[in-house]
Amino acid sequence: MSDFFSLEYAQNLDKNDELREYRNRFHFPLDSNGDKKLYFTGNSLGLQPKSTREYINQELDDWAKYGVDGHFEAKNPWMPYHEIVAEKLARVVGAKPVEVVAMNSLTANLHFLMVSFYRPEGKKRKIVIEYDAFPSDVYAVKSQIKFHGGNPETDLIYLKAREGEHTIRIEDIKAVLENQSDEIALIMLGGVNYYTGQLFNMKAITEIAHKNNIVAGFDLAHAAGNIHLKLHDWGIDFAAWCSYKYLNSGPGGIAGIFVHEKHLEKDLPRFEGWWGQNKKTRFLMGREFDGIRTAEGWQLSNPPIFQLAALNASLDIFEEVGMEKLNIKTKKLTGYLEQLVNSLGKDTIEIITPSDVTQRGCQLSIRVKNADKSLFEELTKQNIISDWREPDVIRVAPVPLYNSYEDCYKFSDILKKTLTKN
Repeated sequence: MSDFFSLEYAQNLDKNDELREYRNRFHFPLDSNGDKKLYFTGNSLGLQPKSTREYINQELDDWAKYGVDGHFEAKNPWMPYHEIVAEKLARVVGAKPVEVVAMNSLTANLHFLMVSFYRPEGKKRKIVIEYDAFPSDVYAVKSQIKFHGGNPETDLIYLKAREGEHTIRIEDIKAVLENQSDEIALIMLGGVNYYTGQLFNMKAITEIAHKNNIVAGFDLAHAAGNIHLKLHDWGIDFAAWCSYKYLNSGPGGIAGIFVHEKHLEKDLPRFEGWWGQNKKTRFLMGREFDGIRTAEGWQLSNPPIFQLAALNASLDIFEEVGMEKLNIKTKKLTGYLEQLVNSLGKDTIEIITPSDVTQRGCQLSIRVKNADKSLFEELTKQNIISDWREPDVIRVAPVPLYNSYEDCYKFSDILKKTLTKN
């Protein structure tokens, strides 16, 4: 039997991986010798499925062939295209098709959803987010608070890890929600924290929030296509995500939203546009808004078909594999990489992502003691595409659809040699 810390061991793991062939369905950046670079940034931009070009070309061909009639005559008619995507997207995020729609971009969607779900009243007006939330989320919630006449200095509560720890304990979240329930209107967390890679227990957090009359929403930018989500069953009120990371829809790809079924028949306040209008009366050009009683009701304008086509290409791969199998491989792949990195010496390297596989997805956030960005730059020179986040973290995301155990071994080996050389 080969040694655990050998290339042969990694290659044997790949031979026994039932998902190994999916790697060949993605384009990889190549080095000067034409070899695939080690790509670990699916948490920033997913690789392009080889089928994407075909899906987009189909719409280009139909545009050329039909012009405006492509809305009805195209192979994939453009009028209901977003409905086709919604069915597949719903399976990825664990929702009903009526609860999801692909639209807009992530932060825009968070704003549109907060128009409906952040309803400050009296002293119950505070929003809870994690301290190291992605900056765009911070900007969004601060501006919503100010828009409603509040003060972010007093109306925004940051959840912080305890001294000497990197991730936030569920009991600390519970304490905040219970102790300040009469002042908190909304909790909105990243389902997976972009910096630490911590996966929050969204089901438990939602239950705690609802017991205290608090709306529960999530930014799933780092969770959609990464985590086996069950948004409907967990009772989450709303969520939004981008699709260019783990969902491989391409740079700036169309985002998505989830609104729980229990809210769809309510007359919630919202910003309105004609693509959210009742389909039976949309083209009668009436002046009164009659919103669709699905997540589609939050749409404003007709969607970008080429972006939907790119997303559809990737979702068809997810349809084949399923999130359950992907999550099984994620746990194995990150577990293997974790052991390799830890073998380099915990006095030198610290993984700040939870070691418990139920509290993380694909990403491992690695902190090398006494190192700076020059280490990351050296790894980049050696054909490793990873991600640097200030002040001292290298984010590495082995994605189960296209990363291999051999990729993980090579990353660890190059890191080891780089550290030794330095």
